Amino acid sequence: MASTSWGKVAGWYDEVVEEKGSYQRDVVLPNLLRIMDIKGGEKILDLACGQGFFSGEFLAKGADVVASDISEELIFIAKNNSKNNGIKFFVSPADNIKFLEEKSVDKIAVVLAIQNIENIGGVLKECSRVLKDGGKIYFVLNHPAFRIPKESSWGYDEEENIQYRRMDAYLSESRIKIDMNPGERNAPKNFTISFHRPLQLYSKVLRNNGFCINTIEEWVSDKKSQSGPRQKAEDKARKEFPMFMIIEAIKINK
Repeated sequence: MASTSWGKVAGWYDEVVEEKGSYQRDVVLPNLLRIMDIKGGEKILDLACGQGFFSGEFLAKGADVVASDISEELIFIAKNNSKNNGIKFFVSPADNIKFLEEKSVDKIAVVLAIQNIENIGGVLKECSRVLKDGGKIYFVLNHPAFRIPKESSWGYDEEENIQYRRMDAYLSESRIKIDMNPGERNAPKNFTISFHRPLQLYSKVLRNNGFCINTIEEWVSDKKSQSGPRQKAEDKARKEFPMFMIIEAIKINK
């Protein structure tokens, strides 16, 4: 079975996220910071933090940041990034964060990672344990209705001049083997497992672990098509079919 860790492509992934024009930097980051509305001194857990890109941004907003990831390679990169000085990093699976005490965290961010984690129930149980009553969790994920690995794709209707999004499955949960760096033709093939889940599953697992959904937002791509006969249709489709979603949930007192 393929590992879900991105450690084998840590260097490549770090370059992709940090470069100008990445979805993480240009779409996810500004929207996430707006919704999280970080206050100075808040303790924030960046769970499944990768190379610490978002951890450093939370720190810059004045938060007390602690972060963890299952990949030793990515945590090594995070610790050696000067912008992350002052952040406590841990190598740990997301469903076992014993380095944190009960009710010690104000907010938790899980950014573009939950779809690579199998034990989502265990993750939410741990998040509920470490969050203060009234604390918030923020899941940023590939949109579960429009970005389903190997079950969704773009299509074009020549007669109607319409760019459309095709979904071949949605309600069924699935686990899909994914090429981590498909654009690198000469690089060794490394794979991860992506877990597709319908939106109702996220709602149920949050409820079962003492959370109430407060906000859902859907974010579209910021890319623009090149000039050509399909440009108008492609740009319209990008604005209609969101590629990302954020779920903000509040821990309810038990």
